[in-house]
Amino acid sequence: MDEHRVDIGEAAALFGLSPATLRWWERTGVLPAPPRAGGRRRYGERELRQVGLAYLCCVLGRMPLGSAVAVVSGEFGPDTWRKAVTEQISRLDQELAELHTARTYMTHLLRCEHDDMTACPYLEWEVRANTPRGRLPHDDVVAAARAAGTGVPPEPRGTGRATRSRPRDETPSAASDRDATPPVCRACGWALPTGTRSGRPRVYCSAACRQRAFRTRRAGP
Repeated sequence: MDEHRVDIGEAAALFGLSPATLRWWERTGVLPAPPRAGGRRRYGERELRQVGLAYLCCVLGRMPLGSAVAVVSGEFGPDTWRKAVTEQISRLDQELAELHTARTYMTHLLRCEHDDMTACPYLEWEVRANTPRGRLPHDDVVAAARAAGTGVPPEPRGTGRATRSRPRDETPSAASDRDATPPVCRACGWALPTGTRSGRPRVYCSAACRQRAFRTRRAGP
């Protein structure tokens, strides 16, 4: 037996993988077929380095198998594998942006003072702004669900935010100007809920943010 080569079990164990994973990567073209001895796969230094590169691409880098083939095999030239890596970076950037948005809202959710989140007065606005429910113009959530179930086409969301029905005494220009720049909380920066409210305009999204701003002003610069 060649002392400079190991079997598939040892090659997989080196990277915390199962032998089935190495066989799957081989069948999909990510890994080239290693030499065999007596019908058994034998992995030398080059083959082990290829397994390590496949791990970095597929597990750590989260690359699709089709993209990892171009990197690990090296059969398509440097331009091809660099393009595959660049495309994966773009996908990761998108995932990071989505994760940042999710974390921002979860952090905002902790500031809610209601024990029952369904009773929060801002919930409907947040659902409209952050879920597909915002595509439907219905003010009543039951009517919106009925319209979604019957396949009624929603109003377009040109701004990427939830649509809001315009009161009859509002001019289109005034409504569009107000919707173009939604107000944000002075303490946390989160968008304030829209809707009718008498008295002074809202400047904080919650009492907690109001108290935080008060303590900041009291502490001084």
